[in-house]
Amino acid sequence: MKKFKIVSLILMIILFMGCSKEKEVLKDVETLENISYQETNLKSNNVVLELEDERKILIELYPDIAPLSVKNFQKLVKEEFYNGVIFHRVIKGFMIQTGDGTPLGKEAKTIKGEFKSNGVENNLSHERGIVSMARANDYNSGSSQFFIVQEDSTYLDGNYAAFGKVIAGMDVVDSIANVITDENDKPLKDIVVKRIYFVKVVD
Repeated sequence: MKKFKIVSLILMIILFMGCSKEKEVLKDVETLENISYQETNLKSNNVVLELEDERKILIELYPDIAPLSVKNFQKLVKEEFYNGVIFHRVIKGFMIQTGDGTPLGKEAKTIKGEFKSNGVENNLSHERGIVSMARANDYNSGSSQFFIVQEDSTYLDGNYAAFGKVIAGMDVVDSIANVITDENDKPLKDIVVKRIYFVKVVD
């Protein structure tokens, strides 16, 4: 009888685990620069950054290169942390930066900086289109902010955690990089991120 109860309990746990697994829901296929994708409710290694004016940037993530950075980014995307943040630092010919949730009352935990000078191998070079973690002087101060490289900036290699790359939508990056900014490199007119969401690229 006792053995039967144990077996029944194990079966119930297995059944519960199977039922609790989130089922994937895919939306209609969309295309950006000949790359087709579908929005998904599950975490993936591709995301779309959508601006308030509905322009889009498709990004590929590299967990094999920077696993902590990617995991942290995916967590924040899942929590809709980036909804409503702005591109607060834009330097033409260099990069565009976003992800500061402070003005919206949002905070994110810091993570270890995944780059060579911090003892972590990361061979993803800061070339045009690369997505990388922003940080303060402290090597482990990166949290939610990230930047997209507009023009090759390989001098950053070894000192910043590159973790992804724009695979479609660099024209949007270029247009953001060309806006008028103030003395602090902040655009005079807010460029708002409507949301960042997971997508599945369709072969």
